[in-house]
Amino acid sequence: MSDALDPTPYDALLLLSFGGPEGPDDVVPFLENVTRGRGIPKERLKEVGQHYFLFGGVSPINEQNRALLDALREDFAEHGLDLPVYWGNRNWAPYLTDTLREMIRDGRRRILVLATSAYASYSGCRQYRENLAESLAALKAEGLEAPRVDKLRHYFNHPGFVRPMIDGVLKSLAELPDDVRDGAHLAFTTHSIPDSAADTSGPVEQHGDGGAYVKEHLDVARLIADAVREETGVDHPWQLVYQSRSGAPHIPWLEPDICDHLEERHRAGAPAVVMAPIGFVSDHMEVLYDLDTEAEAKAAELGLPVRRSATVGADPRFAAAVRELVMERAARESGTAVAPCALGALGASHDVCPVGCCPARAPKPAAAGADSPYA
Repeated sequence: MSDALDPTPYDALLLLSFGGPEGPDDVVPFLENVTRGRGIPKERLKEVGQHYFLFGGVSPINEQNRALLDALREDFAEHGLDLPVYWGNRNWAPYLTDTLREMIRDGRRRILVLATSAYASYSGCRQYRENLAESLAALKAEGLEAPRVDKLRHYFNHPGFVRPMIDGVLKSLAELPDDVRDGAHLAFTTHSIPDSAADTSGPVEQHGDGGAYVKEHLDVARLIADAVREETGVDHPWQLVYQSRSGAPHIPWLEPDICDHLEERHRAGAPAVVMAPIGFVSDHMEVLYDLDTEAEAKAAELGLPVRRSATVGADPRFAAAVRELVMERAARESGTAVAPCALGALGASHDVCPVGCCPARAPKPAAAGADSPYA
C-alpha cells in the first residue's frame, strides 16, 4: 500500500484482557488469581467454578481474543499500519507481565494499550492500569527498563463499536415471531458493580457528579434504541439492566438484575424481550452463562420469548475503530490536532485518566494516567 500509516511515537499495541481458563484443571487456579488477597476458601471457588465446569472448564474469552488479534492484524496490514500487536491477560496465560517482558526484549519502548472494557469504572479501567503498574514494577525489579504505556481512550461511543451492536439488535428482532416483534422490549445489559463504584466512576470534571459508568451505558443504549426506531419505524421500549453480580448481599449493587427484569416485563405484559449485552466486548462466560443459560431459562419458565443479540467481538468495524483510535492518539501525541470520533451526547472520553479517576478503596499506583509512575 502506497500511503502507509505512521503510528509514531508508538511502536506496539498491547491487547489487554481479563483472561479465562482453557480446561477443567485451570478453573480453580484461574479463580485464585481473580480473587487473590480476598481469602476465599478453595471449596468456595469450586462452587463458583461450576459456571465454567458446565462448559468443560473452558471460557470462550481467550479464543475470542485470538480472533480479535487476527482481525486487528489483518486490518492494520490492509491499511498500511505497521504496528505489531501483542496480547496479555490479567488473570491467565498469556500473563501481562510475561507479555510486557517479551515486548521489552523485542525493543518496544512506547506502547499503546487496548483494554477489552469500553466504559469508565474501577474494574473496567483503573484496575487494568494498576495491573500495568504492578507488571512494570516487577520488570523494573528484574533490571529491565520499563517502556512508556498509554491506554487508548474509552471507546463505548465510537461508531465502530456501536454500529455492530445496532445490527445485532436488528437481527435479534427479526428472529422473533411476527406477532410479538413490534411489541418487543429491549433490555440493554451490563455488568453490575457496587453503587459506590458506579457513583465515583469517571472524572468529576467531565461528568459533573461522577457516575460515568451508568451515564455512558445509557448513552449507548439510547443510540441503539434510536437507530432501531429509525430503521424499523417501531419505537421499542427499553431499559438498562444488570447481570453478573458477585458481591456480598449487604452491599448495594446496581439493579435491576436481568432475571428480575424479565419477570417484571412478563408481569407488565411485554410480548417479548431482546437482551443486548452492550457492556461486553465479546461473548465470554458472563454472556454465555448469565444470559444464554440463566436468563434464557428464566424466560422459558415464564413463557416469554427472548433473543440475545451478539456482542462486537472481532467484527471488522471494531478492528477498524481500533486502528482509528490508534492513529487519533498518535496524531495528538505528535502534536497534530485531530477531531475524535464519537457518537451520542457525551463526546469523546479523555486520553489520560486524571488524578482520582475511578478511585479504589485502597489506592495503588496505576500506569497510563496523570499520576502514573510510568507516564
